[in-house]
Parts: sequence; C-alpha cells; structure tokens
Amino acid sequence: MMRRLHLVSMIALFVVASVPLRAALPGSVSGVVRDSSGVPQIGVVVQLLRPDMSVTAAVYTGSKGEFTFKDIFPGKYAVKAMGASFLPSLRENVRVRATTIVNLTLNTLYEVMQWLPTEPRSANARKDDWEWTLRSAANRPLLRWLEDGPLVVVSDRPGGRPKLKARLMATGQNGTFGESGERFTASVEDTPSNSRELLARVDFAPNTDAGMESMLGFRQDLGFAGSVESMAAISIHPVIEGSGGEGLDEAALRSSETINLGDEFEIDAGAQQVMARFTQDSPNTILAALPFATVAWRAGNSTVSYRMATAAVSANEDESRAGYYLPRISMRDGQLALEHGLHQEIGWMRRTDASGVSFLVYSDRLENPVIEASGRAVAGDGVLSDPTSGLMRGAGQSFASAGFMAAVEHRMAGGSLIRMSYADGDALVMPAIVHPTSLSQVFSAARPHHAQMYAISLSGTLDGTGTRWHASYRWQPADTVTPIAPFSVGAIKPYLNLHLGQPIATHHDRLNIEALLDVNNLLAEGYRPYLLNGGVVVFAQDQRSIGAGVAFTF
Repeated sequence: MMRRLHLVSMIALFVVASVPLRAALPGSVSGVVRDSSGVPQIGVVVQLLRPDMSVTAAVYTGSKGEFTFKDIFPGKYAVKAMGASFLPSLRENVRVRATTIVNLTLNTLYEVMQWLPTEPRSANARKDDWEWTLRSAANRPLLRWLEDGPLVVVSDRPGGRPKLKARLMATGQNGTFGESGERFTASVEDTPSNSRELLARVDFAPNTDAGMESMLGFRQDLGFAGSVESMAAISIHPVIEGSGGEGLDEAALRSSETINLGDEFEIDAGAQQVMARFTQDSPNTILAALPFATVAWRAGNSTVSYRMATAAVSANEDESRAGYYLPRISMRDGQLALEHGLHQEIGWMRRTDASGVSFLVYSDRLENPVIEASGRAVAGDGVLSDPTSGLMRGAGQSFASAGFMAAVEHRMAGGSLIRMSYADGDALVMPAIVHPTSLSQVFSAARPHHAQMYAISLSGTLDGTGTRWHASYRWQPADTVTPIAPFSVGAIKPYLNLHLGQPIATHHDRLNIEALLDVNNLLAEGYRPYLLNGGVVVFAQDQRSIGAGVAFTF
C-alpha cells in the first residue's frame, strides 16, 4: 500500500509539471546597448540566460547597438551584455511573453565607483553595526560574480541604477533541531573592489535563548587563473544540552582555492577547520580538519571528475546558510561526536541547453553518522537534546558503503525544471526492538543495510502571479534513518517537500516583499516509534517540519 502511495505521489508531481500552465507562443527579446553617455555600442556580445545563469543564446549588437533574440519560450530570463573596456551588465528578472524590450547600459569601473557612498563609516562604529550596513546598501552598486565571468554590474529594472541588495527575513519554524521558533535573518553583500567580494549573514531568535548562527565570507577572483575563497561560520545554542553539559558552541573556517589549467582542467581544493564544545561542563572538545578536493576535465558538453570529501553534506542546508559549513555533531557514550569520513567518487556529466545527465560511482567510510529522533530525553541517555524543538541526536554505528548514483534533468517549455535521480548504497536501519531498556540501546542497535533511493524534483515560476515553487519527493525504505550516498552534492530532501515563494508587493522598485512557505516531510513518512522513558521516541531520517515567514529585499 505504501509503495503505491509513493508511486502515485511521484506520478502526480510529474503530471503537475508536465501540464502547461497556459498555451503561449514563442516571444522575442530585443533592445539597444549604450554606454553611460547614451552612445550605441557596436559588436557587443549579448547573452540570454536562464534563471540558473546558463546561456541559452548569444548575439552581437549591430551598427546601432541593437540586438534581437527570436523564438524564445515564455518565462523568466536574464540578459547580459559584455563589451571591451566595460564591466559586463546584467539585467535580471526579465519576463518574456510576446515582444520584450530590454535596453542595457555599459559602465566602466571608474563610473561604478562614483556610486559608492561619499561618507565613510565612522571609526568608533561597532563591527556588528548592521543598521549602517543596511542603510548604506541602497546607495551602492551591486557587483557580483557569475560562473562564467569575474565581475558583473547587476540591475533588476529598466533604467535602474545598480545597487547592493540586502535581505531581511522574519520566519517561524517548527520541527528543526536548533532552529525552531521565531527567527530573524539578515544578509548583505559588499564588493569593495573589482575582484573581491564580501558576504555576511546572521540568523537569530529574538527575545529568547534559542540561539544564533552567523557567517562571513570572502572571495578573491584571480582572473583566468582561478579564485580563492574563505568562509567562517559560528553558532551559539544556549538551550542544547547533553551529559551534563549546556550551551553548544560550534565554529567552522573553510578555505579553498580554484585553479584553472587552460579551458579543460579545473582543480578545487581546500580544508574545513571545525570546533565544537559545550559552554558549561563540556565532557570534551572537538577539533578537526576536514580536507576536500575536486579535479575536473571538460571536453565540450561533457565533464569527467574525481572528488574527495571528508565532511558529509546535509540535504536540509545550502551554501547560503551557516549550517552548511558547521560540523554535524551528536553524542556517543556521553562524549561529543563528529560525523565525518572519507568519500571518493568518479563521475561523468553531460549538459546541453535544455537537459543534463550524470553518473558516478563512489566509495564511503562514515564515522559517527548522526541519527535524529523526537521525544523526551532524560539525564543519562547520553544524547544531544534540544528542548525547544523536542528533538535529540545520537551517533550511530560507523560503516562503509559503495555504490553508484545517476541523475537526469530537463527544462520544459515555460521554464519548469524536472530532475530525477537514483542511488544504490548502504544506510543505517532501525531494527524492531520489542522491549528496549534505554535510549542508547536503540541508537547502538542501528545496523547498515543495502538499499536504494529514488527521487524526483520539480521547480518553476507560475506565469502571471510570479509564484516560485519547488516540490520534491525522495523515497528510500521506511526503516532507514540515514541517507543513501550521504556525501552527494545537491541531494533532494527525504520524502515529500514543498517550497513556495509568493511576491506580495514592490515599493518604488527598491523594496520587494515576498511570503515564504517551507514544508519538509509533509506526510510524516519514515517514522520508527519506540516506547521509552514513559513515552514514545520516534526515529526518522527527517522529521516533519514547517517554516513560514516574510522576506524583504532591498
């Protein structure tokens, strides 16, 4: 019965994305490229980009600076212009329906620097003066890196002067370890020179001791040679406790360098230094270095790569959040335990304008895999407990695994993207213990078992309302409590998940307001309940969680 429900859910998601939202004929995008004084620019390269910034078409401007893209499917695009002696110019959020006009202005670096605030920050201002950062953000240009170029001047409205964007979010979450309750998030980006970028983000719970996470990043572009990048992240969670210790503090420093050897070879290597301990009465302190490296060879649309990693990747985190860089911590025998291991893979990928396919084989060794459960923990259980969310974490048995993973994706008419993947490997399975005597007994009883994973994800934007949506479903056996292929990048979250972003209002083209909704494991699948401590403790690969809020983008 459950297998039928899984099959029906996946088919339903596929059908929803396959049905066109409304019949639409191909449109066109045309315009003129000028410099800041209004002179048309001849021979400028103009690219039409998808939302993921991949190139779908490219043309040169004519004798009057004009360009045209014909037979374009309706949807959301970006238009980028690149000319000699100018910084590239990018217009985002271009909606193509019938005939769309996009005029671009190219600026030199000197002209961009004139937009910077003339009043410097005072010497006695606090380093964490977020108010100054957000006030000055509207007066600065937005200079940003894209995957195919070092620096781009970005605007998101016709005739708009480029500006730095800041984002504020107010959300409420339930069912997330260390992050349940009300949360405020502030993100800013600064580009102090033509080859450097600074990023900052802070996430905290107001008027409570629920905790805080923050991150600060730096990136230096080295032109054709590559780039260097550093990212620091910390988290402070006063309410998390375990084995007599209180207040979990975590920190991570990630540094990497990308080296380009011509157009064919790319090497990305670095290390992540991590630390974790309790603020009070910590039984131990975790200090570790987790190296990583990737070597890729490109030939046309195909890429062959080798990847080595020592830190597992959480499907519930992305690179814009501090949690992506922080260590995954649990407890074993009253001591803090770090999830880590050794992952090696050899992969092949081929990507075209509308589709992509990938295949890889891997070998893993995973130490202290994190197992999560909901319920009431008592003294002596030897687990990491978050009283706010009612969740706890313990370390499972270390194990080795080998398998393969395949994925295929395709962008359909209207811009919707569908991605399907399959993985084969090992995961920890919770056995049926009839009368467990302790919580530690259940955690230690988990054993590795060979299994398979099937996943599908769909995403797009509704024409007319501008609603951004992403739906996904990942199935693997219900008794598994850890993911198959835990080191995979871009993994789909377990079971049925839904994300919605609905634009509410735009004020003077400067303030955009958007309502957000995130639901993970909507059907509460994969639950393994046990009767312990006079109550029920439920183990699951991913607990059901709900988050909603409002985002303000400046």
